[in-house]
Amino acid sequence: MDLLELREKLDRIDEQIVKLYEERMEISSQVADYKIETGKKVLDKSREEEKLRTVRSMTHNEFNAHGVQELFEQIMSMSRKLQYNKLAQQGYHGKLPFIGVDRLDVQNARVVFQGAEGAYSQMAMMQYFGEDVNCLHVDTFRDAMCAIEEGSADYAVLPIENSTAGIVNEIYDLLVEYENYIVGEQIIKIEHCLIGLPGTDFEQIKTVYSHPQSLMQSARYLNSHDGWKQISMQNNAFAARKISEDKDFSQVAIASEQAAKIYGLEILERGVNQSETNSTRFIIVTNQKIFLRDAKKVSICLEVPHESGSLYHMLSHIIYNNLNMTKIESRPIEGRNWEYRFFIDFEGNLADGAVKNALRGLREEARNMKILGNY
Repeated sequence: MDLLELREKLDRIDEQIVKLYEERMEISSQVADYKIETGKKVLDKSREEEKLRTVRSMTHNEFNAHGVQELFEQIMSMSRKLQYNKLAQQGYHGKLPFIGVDRLDVQNARVVFQGAEGAYSQMAMMQYFGEDVNCLHVDTFRDAMCAIEEGSADYAVLPIENSTAGIVNEIYDLLVEYENYIVGEQIIKIEHCLIGLPGTDFEQIKTVYSHPQSLMQSARYLNSHDGWKQISMQNNAFAARKISEDKDFSQVAIASEQAAKIYGLEILERGVNQSETNSTRFIIVTNQKIFLRDAKKVSICLEVPHESGSLYHMLSHIIYNNLNMTKIESRPIEGRNWEYRFFIDFEGNLADGAVKNALRGLREEARNMKILGNY
């Protein structure tokens, strides 16, 4: 047979496959009707595992067995999505315990940020809440999370990602640990300055203090001064404060221009970070399950079964509902070696049907799933 004849045979087989697929999906629709009436869950994992073992046993070699398993995993996944969609059409979206609001109460709010006066977090806070914001500052990110959880502050401003240094791992872990939720974000441009006591001479400098990420972002500049010792601190503003208090001309800090002004320090050199487009994204967090009605981004975290293809099947709920995923990160799960928790951002609003449908599928099929916020 020539290639044209072979392709004609394939076309005839494909027609049968499509016809059988549509018949199968019609029966899946009837299964959804039954589950709506009886309140049964869409995912029946033991039934699916049994089905996969059965279809594998029908093949004649291992290559085909693997292929058939992958094919039926996809078919059953589409069947579940049809059932979720039908449940959504009947109004069974599942409860999302988030309340939509028209605006955040920022006028009467008390806001907490991590670091000392002059921290970039303070700058982000003032850009988001205004110059006259009622605020307090704490030493650690955990302290900030505790402050809003216990009610001593209404909102916290926390850095979650830098355009050159990447994510702030601790913030992701704290979002899982605490029942606090993202309601907004603020992006600010970062310009690191080398600052010291007024009159500091470069030949006097022996030690540079700053946050680890700021030291990394300024690595090219610092490497040109290889005799300087680099010491990490919790926050850039803490570093600036130390220089001001120690009155030691051999010590300098990498921090913001604002920090230099607050602590009476001199800017020795501007823009020591190597990227001119360096920006940090800060999140606005509260202990209330609320979201703005015009919010456009959803953040979630989830754990998936530790098996082949599990993440792919989770992400397919986002694809099937025509949602645009904008970010995915992973963090190791404490106490479970080589297993990871995934953090995902996608476009949408918790009031949207497509978002509700995707979240329902993810909640049912993920090992754990948490909505981190809609903003």
